[in-house]
Amino acid sequence: MGFIAFLKTQFIVHLLIGFVFVVSGLIINFIQLCTLILWPINKQFYRRVNCRLAYSLWSQLVMLLEWWSGTECTLFSDEATVNTFGKEHVIIILNHNFEIDFLCGWTMTERFGVLGSSKVLAKRELLYVPLIGWTWYFLEIVFCKRKWEEDRDTVIAGLKRLSDYPEYMWFLLYCEGTRFTETKHRISMEVAESKGLPKLKYHLLPRTKGFTTAVQCLRGTVSAVYDVTLNFRGNKNPSLLGILYGKKYEADMCVRRFPLEDIPQDEKEAANWLHKLYQEKDALQEMYNQEGVFPGKQFKPPRRPWTLLNFLFWATVLLSPLFTFGFGVFASGSPLLILAFLGLVGAASFGVRRLIGVTEIEKGSSYGNQEFKKKE
Repeated sequence: MGFIAFLKTQFIVHLLIGFVFVVSGLIINFIQLCTLILWPINKQFYRRVNCRLAYSLWSQLVMLLEWWSGTECTLFSDEATVNTFGKEHVIIILNHNFEIDFLCGWTMTERFGVLGSSKVLAKRELLYVPLIGWTWYFLEIVFCKRKWEEDRDTVIAGLKRLSDYPEYMWFLLYCEGTRFTETKHRISMEVAESKGLPKLKYHLLPRTKGFTTAVQCLRGTVSAVYDVTLNFRGNKNPSLLGILYGKKYEADMCVRRFPLEDIPQDEKEAANWLHKLYQEKDALQEMYNQEGVFPGKQFKPPRRPWTLLNFLFWATVLLSPLFTFGFGVFASGSPLLILAFLGLVGAASFGVRRLIGVTEIEKGSSYGNQEFKKKE
């Protein structure tokens, strides 16, 4: 094992990375709070500023994927589709099977210049999570309780607010509503059978309300829907902890572009279109399992240096005073100060672990275990 590989496995290094992310995130959140005064003066300037502040935080996670673990992301698509990336407003449909599927999506948005302006339809519980939810609040992310009767007006209002967004945005939808597990899949297929819908092998039954509402509200703003199907070579099931330990993965992403005018305007027909899309996604997954590749030409967009430079900037700004302070505490010889410092380190470790836990499949929500049994 080389020295760099050894460092990637050390808890103290992980703790320092987590310290930089958490403290820089809190600083960024505070700056975002201050930018609220810009909203009534110049809404579009407020939005552009917050896109860049969000980029400064999220790109640290992308740095871990691209530069720390060296994970490779390969696109399978056609040249015409790839040439549109970063040049239009789009809705992204991504399968929700892996702990780091969002991170693979982020690395693509970063390479095409839309990481800071990316949007998602997120569960409301995340709004109260420091850094993640707070940053999304200032980015006008649409939050929902995943109970359509309560969400309808909130979701429609949030989507319509984005109609004049000044930066190209990729609006991510996990149409399955929750991350794939065997239990949720079994229940989901029982619902599919009861509704006379074809069963899916690798996906949960898509919940259509969010998709049809997004298409209706963003029609005229969004140009297309990108369907993205993600897999990892070698049948790997990567985790954020694995990335933190420097494990390298190879992600393959099949991307298909559907012009928005090709999607029916009628809600029922649009829902049927989505069900058909998921049947096609299932077939793509089956092909990948059998052949090890997706159809289409392979593209490997080059990683950019900005994520690494951004992290090095925050590390320089935050770690220098931390080391100075820590040295002073231990040099003082005061047991009280030393214990307080160690307690702070322990609290920071706990906080970082809790943030990582948000992505873990086994600690994911139970949404879907019962909700799939209810009608949309």
